[in-house]
Amino acid sequence: MLDADLKTQLQAYLEKVTHPIELVASLDDSAKSQELLELLQDIASLSDQVSLDRHGTDARKPSFAINRVGTDVGVRFAGIPLGHEFTSLVLALLQVGGHPSKASQDVIEQVRNLEGEFRFETFMSLSCHSCPDTVQALNLMSVINPNIKHVAIDGALFQDEVNERQVMSVPTVFLNGEPFDQGRMTIEQIAARLDTGAAQRAAEQIKTKAAFDVLVIGGGPAGAAAAIYAARKGIRTGVAAERFGGQVLDTMAIENFISVPYTEGPKLAASLEQHVHEYDVDVMNLQRAEQLIPPADPNGLIEVKLANGASLKSKTVILSTGARWRNMNVPGEQEFRNKGVTYCPHCDGPLFKGKRVAVIGGGNSGVEAAIDLAGIVGHVTLLEFDSKLRADEVLQRKLRSMPNVKVIVSAQTTEVLGDDKVTGLAYTDRTTGDSHRVELEGIFVQIGLLPNTEWLKGTLKLSPRGEIEVDARGETSIPGVFAAGDVTTVPFKQIVIAMGEGAKASLSAFDHLIRMPVAVEQEAEVAA
Repeated sequence: MLDADLKTQLQAYLEKVTHPIELVASLDDSAKSQELLELLQDIASLSDQVSLDRHGTDARKPSFAINRVGTDVGVRFAGIPLGHEFTSLVLALLQVGGHPSKASQDVIEQVRNLEGEFRFETFMSLSCHSCPDTVQALNLMSVINPNIKHVAIDGALFQDEVNERQVMSVPTVFLNGEPFDQGRMTIEQIAARLDTGAAQRAAEQIKTKAAFDVLVIGGGPAGAAAAIYAARKGIRTGVAAERFGGQVLDTMAIENFISVPYTEGPKLAASLEQHVHEYDVDVMNLQRAEQLIPPADPNGLIEVKLANGASLKSKTVILSTGARWRNMNVPGEQEFRNKGVTYCPHCDGPLFKGKRVAVIGGGNSGVEAAIDLAGIVGHVTLLEFDSKLRADEVLQRKLRSMPNVKVIVSAQTTEVLGDDKVTGLAYTDRTTGDSHRVELEGIFVQIGLLPNTEWLKGTLKLSPRGEIEVDARGETSIPGVFAAGDVTTVPFKQIVIAMGEGAKASLSAFDHLIRMPVAVEQEAEVAA
């Protein structure tokens, strides 16, 4: 099942296991059960600390549990966790086997102290790059706290259950049989949801912080670069981010990051966070900014109010809140979001195996999505608003070679149709004015990004598209407030450009600081 290289690597990892673990398999006569059995036999053969019991009684087959012998500590997988979930499998083996995690001690204690019974089920797909974070977070929580149980379910193998529970995007998490949440989640986010007092405690802690020299709002590539460049100057640096990594966490293949031929978004985001933590940066994750308050005088402190009620003050601020997927803004889109309307073909594509879907958007993202989906679904209809596709020619040639793809240009989507889930869409031919309907089960929206600037309206100057207007130094219309990345008017929304702009904004902020009067230093000390 596992090739020789993987076996060698896994055997080295299993040497870190300190408590005996047992793999308990629930199998039937299917080919997938035989495939799972071969995988588990390979794992058990690599360590004396691992044993295999093939007589499990779980109703989901194939599935297996990883149990710490003599305890009630364990995790469960329904399916064969390869692909993106192979790392989840390895971590589960290590953590159930007693190897410590890299989670902070504060988070571990928070999870350990949660009261109540929590039975989590995560529907995932092996091609989903967002799913492993959620699966690994819940697996670790179940190892830390025996009152938490978790099973990761491969939706592609349990289609009947997917249909019955109307799972149309991954990861989808159920808690005690009821919908809990959808999308990528970290252990910090899940623990905060379950721990009702967490937000207030975080707010009280933030209120005690001294004023910063540079405060970065946002933790994507631009924010990470800005924080690193500021910290290297030896000045007091803080980062407040709603989720560290930003839009990169939702990106699959990255092949144009100079000097790195190929990487994936979550891996790059983890490297960014690790690099930031190598410096003296105060990182405040899971914090959403809600208001920017300019200083009362040109050399005063800038204030940023957070959603939890706390405020942060700084001599300079760098805004790098990034962007999010743009919505179609048509009737039915929000009603059927995650019920057939989705924004991640890599994550949710396997849930639509053999079905009819549409891709909205003819740029690189849309055409790449159509190509990927064509290998999974029954048929793809790509709709482009313009009179021609805008994707690179190499992608268009590949698209035209796919026999189960239909391209419709000059098409304006007007409505998402459905009952309890998507059944089709309506569009208008912009050339003739005629209206048409397409029957399908899924709609993948790929029409670009929308800047996260709603909270800044009326505070600083924004472009007609809602982007923060910046000059050549990254400075906004408010002195001392800089901006970088996809949230700004800088053209070409690319990771490498965002990083460069973040570094530039940080250097500009430092230049601004050294030109400020000494009185501001004294004011900052008083605020502290």
